[in-house]
Amino acid sequence: MATSTQARTLDKRETSNLIGSDKVEGTPVYRLNGDNIGQIERVMIDKISGKVAYAVMSFGGFLGIGEDYYPLPWSVLTYNPTLGGYEVEITDQQLKNAPKYSRHETWDWADRQRTQGHASERGLTCPCATTRC
Repeated sequence: MATSTQARTLDKRETSNLIGSDKVEGTPVYRLNGDNIGQIERVMIDKISGKVAYAVMSFGGFLGIGEDYYPLPWSVLTYNPTLGGYEVEITDQQLKNAPKYSRHETWDWADRQRTQGHASERGLTCPCATTRC
């Protein structure tokens, strides 16, 4: 049986330097100029190392219709407490050329070519090249 102290500890999803994965999902993503370009849909964690490999960002669409999903290396996202979201330096051209999938497509998470290639095609450094993701 959980005590009230344990329950309060489990309810706390954020500290000054830690955040629960469920709280990251839904967090806005901004360009460096402050433009909102999407939100974090999912965080992918390496089962072996326990490190975050990449985040899946949703972009475009209206009310979830026509929305696309882009895997982004976790290392390119920087949390900005003023914005209450993550910032990423990415151009329209990099997004346009990036691999993506829609809500109605199947993404092969085990396809190393796809997970490793997504960042290099956009000129980003991906941790997937050296870790399992």
